Amino acid sequence: MKASFRFAVTASLLLGASVAAIGSGSAATRGGIMTYGRYADSLFLDPVLNDANVDIWVLSNLYDTLLLPTDDGKGVQPGLATAWTVAPDGKSVTLTLREGTKFSDGSPITAEDVKWSLERAHDPKNGIWNFLLESLDSVEIKDPKTVVLALKHTDPAILPALSTFNASIMPKKAFEASAGATDADKAKTFGEHPIGSGPFMFQSWSRGSEMKLVKNPYYWRDGDDGKKLPYLDGVTFEVIPDDATRILKVQSGELDGAEFIPFSRVEELKANPAFNMVLFPSTRVFYGNLNVRPKLTDGTANPLANEKLRMALNYAADKDALIAIVTHGVGTPMSSFMSTATPMHVGEGTEFPLDVEKAKALMKESGLSGVTFSCLVLAGNVDQVSTATALQQMWSEIGVTLKIEQVDNATITSRYRAGDFSMRLSVWTDDIADPNEATSYFAYYPTIQSQHSGWKNDEVDALYEKSQSELDPKVRAGQFARIQELYKTGPIVPLFETPYPVVLKKSVKGFVQIPLGNNIFVATSLEK
Repeated sequence: MKASFRFAVTASLLLGASVAAIGSGSAATRGGIMTYGRYADSLFLDPVLNDANVDIWVLSNLYDTLLLPTDDGKGVQPGLATAWTVAPDGKSVTLTLREGTKFSDGSPITAEDVKWSLERAHDPKNGIWNFLLESLDSVEIKDPKTVVLALKHTDPAILPALSTFNASIMPKKAFEASAGATDADKAKTFGEHPIGSGPFMFQSWSRGSEMKLVKNPYYWRDGDDGKKLPYLDGVTFEVIPDDATRILKVQSGELDGAEFIPFSRVEELKANPAFNMVLFPSTRVFYGNLNVRPKLTDGTANPLANEKLRMALNYAADKDALIAIVTHGVGTPMSSFMSTATPMHVGEGTEFPLDVEKAKALMKESGLSGVTFSCLVLAGNVDQVSTATALQQMWSEIGVTLKIEQVDNATITSRYRAGDFSMRLSVWTDDIADPNEATSYFAYYPTIQSQHSGWKNDEVDALYEKSQSELDPKVRAGQFARIQELYKTGPIVPLFETPYPVVLKKSVKGFVQIPLGNNIFVATSLEK
């Protein structure tokens, strides 16, 4: 068996360590509602037809997958499957389903639900994330507790793919009974009041304001006290786009915790004995996403289609200054479009070190002058506004004018997906411990036109396709190294990597945001 299949073992060997990782070390207090401040609201609660972190990081609390990511984000652990093996030829995966599991409405989770869910997630017509399960050929129900995944080709990332949000196991009957003529119509209806098997279940949603989740009484996992998790009675998410307001609400006691704390406030909150200011390890990269199509949606010529201009922007952007200004020294420069924590990442230091003279020479080579374009920035987000403002000043030195458009998250998402943008500031976090996801999203054109940028490189596309079935880790690493080299002329301005900054009251125990971004409340408790 190849090294790429290092997780292809009987899962029960990992179970002890996995359960210990989510425990709080002593019997936790049960009950209570945790109120958590989010920077933006969710958009759509169907795990297959979405691609936004505001959805993904909540979905893991509502839905369960056959395998779950470990808390360090580097492996997999038992979920709705208790054991799994990969065939010696790498062409099939056999999974043993957990006994007695139920959805949040009390209906049993069956092998048919597993088969239907994976086939739906694999369907190329359903969302952009089907590429993670592209290798799946068929799902066979061997018996009520055993399913066999037959693969079209070997797939070195199939196991972590089974732990991602789009591989969530959903109730076939409830979904198909939802109103709507098409899968998309049914998903819209189902997503208004979803049924899953995660630690929490949906209660209510006031869009743009508040979402309430309550304890799922049928959840399968035990806590340290031997009773079923979660410890909390529920989690209420309050949507507070303005960073300062989120912090004020934590300080006033209205919130138990809040995400995406501006780095400028980290030291202040660390010094306050009432809070735990946590910097969770991450795979989070922060960058400028460029539209490089020859023309914009309004029909005007797009200067960012010029590769020389893009190179000039990269060399004129002072990453060290941005790290100091925006992250207060917490960040580190990007050396690839992948995070340094992503397997098969290649690169050291700053991918494009500051060189204003080189940037000016590249501007001259581009043949462009008087370049002006706009950047979409999340309104109220201190880090994004600070970054855009700094870039505006840096790029003015090479004769480029950057206009800053502050808009809400829903507007950014819709314009980005429609290709109706010149630049946007963006954050990426891996969802699996494999380079294929980030590469497919950033660089492989067929998935979403390289982050809706319009950038296409035939060699990159061919290398990516080969990597999807390559089991020799050395060969595969070489393929991804070459992709990263070719992407240096790609459609982004790589800036910096950062941890996840989360502030919590001292009473909050057991919460974790794993390096893949998911907010894990399953073992969270509110202590007196």
